[in-house]
Amino acid sequence: MAAYPLPEGFSDFDMITFGLALLVEGLLGFCLNSVAGLSFLLVKDQRTPSNFLVFNLNIADLMLNINALIAAYASYVRVWPFGIEGCHMHGFLGSIAIYATIPLLALIARDKYHYWCTQEQLSWSTSGMRCASVWVAAVFWAALPLPVIGWGEFNFEPMGNCCCLDYTKGDWGYISYMLAVTVIYLLTPMMIMHNSYAAINTYFKKTHSFKFNTYLPETVLLATWGPFALLCFYAAVENVTLVSPWFRMVIPVWAKSGPIFHAVIYSFTNETYRGAIWKMLKGGQNPDKSKMS
Repeated sequence: MAAYPLPEGFSDFDMITFGLALLVEGLLGFCLNSVAGLSFLLVKDQRTPSNFLVFNLNIADLMLNINALIAAYASYVRVWPFGIEGCHMHGFLGSIAIYATIPLLALIARDKYHYWCTQEQLSWSTSGMRCASVWVAAVFWAALPLPVIGWGEFNFEPMGNCCCLDYTKGDWGYISYMLAVTVIYLLTPMMIMHNSYAAINTYFKKTHSFKFNTYLPETVLLATWGPFALLCFYAAVENVTLVSPWFRMVIPVWAKSGPIFHAVIYSFTNETYRGAIWKMLKGGQNPDKSKMS
């Protein structure tokens, strides 16, 4: 480890701290989303069209967990060991995970709206088509910054332990790509989530029965990815390299905590999912309803 020079602006303690944070995020998120995903595959009653949306969210979050674990390893060895091609692939796969996760959050919100407000049931054909569309679009938009196309660009983050969209250039290619994905993958999903949960909240007020916190999903999305979006916007108008590398590293590391919150909100605090997880862990026995309240 000592043979490699430390990245500019970082101490050995910083490398250990960020690496440990990424390791904890990656392992915890991987365990939680793996258990939730396995419950969908192994518990027959769990396999519904609505839960299929959550299952796809588990898969997308698992991809981001693996992304974090690779970054944690690179922090430990103090150098990116996979070359520039590995950097491009790391950024590509991480972008697929992000571009799949956020639309899936919007689809889940819309499904909840129909369940509570219109009593419409999601069909398997609709659920499958929507999930397939999400993944195809995610691969398409994540591939655009690859060298073969070159709209935007993947490059190392300040600590050199992981790769993402290069926001340091601030050229027109970066600005146009960033604006496009912001509209498609942040503003539009946020609008869908806000409208859906606002309608559900109104329904809960009318029935005087609040089944879940309708503000939490939007809050978590904004809290985890909002700071990174602001950093990208700032890079479009100012020289972001003047911002402390340490601060620019904290933001993406924090964003990678999203899969942990998603697993808790959409799986472990969801009564149906929680019951199936408990059933799976008990070897197929029926969950104790009295313990689920």
